[in-house]
Amino acid sequence: MKSLAKVIAETKFKDRPKNLSREFQVYGVYLAETLQDTKHYSFYIKLAKELPRGLLEEALNYTKDYYGAKNKARVFMWKLQQLKQNLI
Repeated sequence: MKSLAKVIAETKFKDRPKNLSREFQVYGVYLAETLQDTKHYSFYIKLAKELPRGLLEEALNYTKDYYGAKNKARVFMWKLQQLKQNLI
């Protein structure tokens, strides 16, 4: 018999990609699940592959500290855009 925690963990994100072989893929899935935007796994994997990890981490930390956000993915993208503009 499985423990209750194992059953919940298996059913929490049913549509999670199964064949993750690279680190950036795992990080992209982590971003999508942290931002509660599991419909766009491939987009976050693409971001994790193409953008520097420091930018993504800074935008993610800002989003985590933004408690009143209705849509965390939107706040993340806004902050990421600001950080990219500051680099140029």
